[in-house]
Amino acid sequence: MKYWILSAVIALAGCGYQPASHLAKNVLGDSVSTEVVIRMEDPQNTVIIKDAIDTAVITKFRTALVSKNRSQTHLKISISSVSFSPLRYDTNGYVITYRTTVVMGISRTTAGKTANYSTRGTYDFDIEPNAIISDQARFEAIRQGAQKGIDSFIAQVAAQGTDANITQAEALGTDLNVSQDTLQGVESK
Repeated sequence: MKYWILSAVIALAGCGYQPASHLAKNVLGDSVSTEVVIRMEDPQNTVIIKDAIDTAVITKFRTALVSKNRSQTHLKISISSVSFSPLRYDTNGYVITYRTTVVMGISRTTAGKTANYSTRGTYDFDIEPNAIISDQARFEAIRQGAQKGIDSFIAQVAAQGTDANITQAEALGTDLNVSQDTLQGVESK
């Protein structure tokens, strides 16, 4: 068993594996500020999503959360939609499982350049038959859906961090053991 764990560690270290949070931090920098545009139809969701974004900045990006005038990157998040769809019914026809979908637009401004992202997160949860969704269940579902949307955003930014690493290595003439076809595919994006 120890042999397999050691082999996995060596293989991951030897292949240049880097976690997505590290690659995303290359794009975002060491300090980030956040702003969530309040949605007048449902202002309570804004607070939930703002908290989820701030938590992700600290825990997943491993960056400092600072004011806008001190940050290297500013994230402006707008909630496009929050929806609840029935997924499963019991034998009497009552909904027992819902899916929450949170769609967000994120504008990232770094060094005067702005990039826009669209992200979506879903979360499935059960309720009692013939019951309404409680506020607590609703808020938790929105928070979880927003968290998954943020994870999707992290993946998009990490992909840009990978592209930035390849471009930087090319400029330095560093051998990345990447085929020329792969580099041409990255350049065409």
